Amino acid sequence: MRILVVCAAGASSTFVAQRVRHAAHDRGLSYSAFAGTERSLPIDLDAADVVLVGPHLSHALERIEREAAPRGTTVVLLPHDIFQDLDGTRTLALVRDAVGGSGGLPPAAGTAPLP
Repeated sequence: MRILVVCAAGASSTFVAQRVRHAAHDRGLSYSAFAGTERSLPIDLDAADVVLVGPHLSHALERIEREAAPRGTTVVLLPHDIFQDLDGTRTLALVRDAVGGSGGLPPAAGTAPLP
């Protein structure tokens, strides 16, 4: 699974992508996660199965969903506190939930259900 993390300038998305990549690796999953920006989104969408949108881009969510729909790409708006997910497991659980259940992921041990 290819996970694109989008933010305004690419800084915070880089941290989230790195953390989710490590969490997937720790679970033995061959997922890739990469960072992008709102400006690079039209190009980056072609390489993504799931797009995680930074909470500060909530104003652009509908447009991002419209751009992703023809590609069959799932779009998830990240919660405001996602940057506190230092090991990436919560973010990985959001991906799992977004793709309809396990999405090839084993259950997230010690992860509380998300609201």
